[in-house]
Amino acid sequence: MRIDLGTGDGRAVLAAAAADPDLLVIGIDAHAAGMAESSRKAARARQGLPNAVFVAAAAEKPPPELDGVADELTVLFPWGSLLRGLLTADPAVLDGVARLMKSGAALDILLSVVERDGLPGLPAISGPETLSALADSYAAHGLSVTAIRPVTPDEVAAVGSSWGKRLGAGTRRPVWRITARHTGVQEPTG
Repeated sequence: MRIDLGTGDGRAVLAAAAADPDLLVIGIDAHAAGMAESSRKAARARQGLPNAVFVAAAAEKPPPELDGVADELTVLFPWGSLLRGLLTADPAVLDGVARLMKSGAALDILLSVVERDGLPGLPAISGPETLSALADSYAAHGLSVTAIRPVTPDEVAAVGSSWGKRLGAGTRRPVWRITARHTGVQEPTG
């Protein structure tokens, strides 16, 4: 099972579900209206995708019914509070991410932040060193970072993210991939 957190319009979920009918793909986003069209397409009696499901929830508070179910979790070009949470290693966001994942599950995050985005308190990602500093904080939430690397335009196109396409990610701006594994072990908080 794959969960796409911060799914936006949900088109990446539909593409993944269409590519592998045996894979259950769940899109989660705090903004339900953004996923409405994709949800309707998935639910159609004819040419629908019964293996695509959409859930309205914030990354910080995913539904408990989804705790520990994801074999893989993607976060494709997050924005707003999800982007801020991932780049500042916000405990509530990282706890939400980790809660959704099975032990050993794969985490795949694609990020693109440049200076002109003007995001207060968030640095432009100019190289892997900007992201490497997050590894210890992620590990404290049971997420062991396995790689941080630039992403090619072909890789960006392959994920099918509408937001990534609108940003010009991979062509007009750099994209970075963080991959991690859920270790099943989280440090106690408090």
